Amino acid sequence: MQKEFLRKHGGPAPRYTSYPTAPHFHAGIDGDVYARWLRDLKPGQTLSLYVHIPYCDRLCWFCGCNTKQTLKYDPLKTYIAALEHEMETLAGLIDPGCRVTALHLGGGSPTMLRPEDMIALDKALRSRFHFDPDAEISVEMDPNDLTADRYDALAAIGMTRASIGVQDFDEKVQKAINREQTFEQTREVVEQVRARGVRSVNCDVLYGLPHQTRKSVDRTIEQVLTLRPDRIALFGYAHVPWMKTHQKMIDESALPDVTERFAQMNRAASTLTMAGYTAIGIDHFALPADSLAIAAASGSMRRNFQGYTSDTADALIGMGASSIGQLPQGYIQNQPSTGEYQRQVNAGRLPVVRGFELSTEDRIRARIIELLMCDFAFSFATIRHEFGGAAESILDEAEYLAGCDTEGMIEFSGGLFQITQKGRPFVRSVASAFDGYFGTGAARHSLAV
Repeated sequence: MQKEFLRKHGGPAPRYTSYPTAPHFHAGIDGDVYARWLRDLKPGQTLSLYVHIPYCDRLCWFCGCNTKQTLKYDPLKTYIAALEHEMETLAGLIDPGCRVTALHLGGGSPTMLRPEDMIALDKALRSRFHFDPDAEISVEMDPNDLTADRYDALAAIGMTRASIGVQDFDEKVQKAINREQTFEQTREVVEQVRARGVRSVNCDVLYGLPHQTRKSVDRTIEQVLTLRPDRIALFGYAHVPWMKTHQKMIDESALPDVTERFAQMNRAASTLTMAGYTAIGIDHFALPADSLAIAAASGSMRRNFQGYTSDTADALIGMGASSIGQLPQGYIQNQPSTGEYQRQVNAGRLPVVRGFELSTEDRIRARIIELLMCDFAFSFATIRHEFGGAAESILDEAEYLAGCDTEGMIEFSGGLFQITQKGRPFVRSVASAFDGYFGTGAARHSLAV
């Protein structure tokens, strides 16, 4: 019965880092539309900046990011110059009274940047946008890239959060995903960033990888816990070779099935909570004093393309090839081809290739899905307060869905729609019931657990 239940509710479903999800973006949203949305931002509104560096010096076969391998540095120099052109265009459209409260450097491998280019990129951003003095600066880090001068450069740009990819420390698993990285390397990164004043460290761990077992995941978690990171992201490997062709290098016969994946997730989660971490949403754990744990406890946590976040900025401005932006009006995505992206920004154009403008119904469904993904619950009173009578038909759907539940996944009482402990691992599947686009088009998704 458990296997049948897992297969029914743990099947493919969106990760819901947006609603509608990216496969439903379309070419009707272009640079002209984006420019209009940017001009509508008002003085005092807050911005979160995301800068995408789509290069790595090795290609990890499990990776789902938009990136490419290069052993030469020249492409990065050219790309950084193009990024400055995009910044210039954006800054000319955004009211200078808008404040930057967060900057995230992602990839790819931002730590591939040479120290002088890291510092120059930071100066270029700060010369064009108004940063709050306490703006959070987070950087995704590959331990294999790091050197003393790079650590110093990260300190110089004011990095406040280091995000370190661990995945798994088992050598057999590492070889199967082309990601060899020792525990000692990882420990060195944590020690070096903390020695330079970084107050928050995040480690990413994966389950569901080839050759992983419950015992091997346990060993990795135990090693990570000796580092006492402030946050741990426990992600299920998303095997999507139809989207990421390099994942075809992974032996599918070595992948754990949905039952084993579920067991790996549960054991790791139990170990983390017993070690004093607060479980947050579907895949994050944080020490109680961490800002994400505080946001989750207060109900202010959000979910966007970077996953769970305490960032409550009014707009997310994506820069770089393939990056996604989120504004009050909707979403935009930049050209994914680095060559075409550079041609467009160097010509002074916004490199938008597609996007989505939200209707009132989209906003209501997006809010309900975000609340489910963050809090596993939403109140009818909250939705009515935010959207008025426009929400009634969707609230009727919620009440009907709760009434049809015969498996103990949903509780509904006093206007509170709540996912039970039994249903929480399958929240993506529950959220998909509110997704008006799910099942339409050709989109395919990874497993929900």
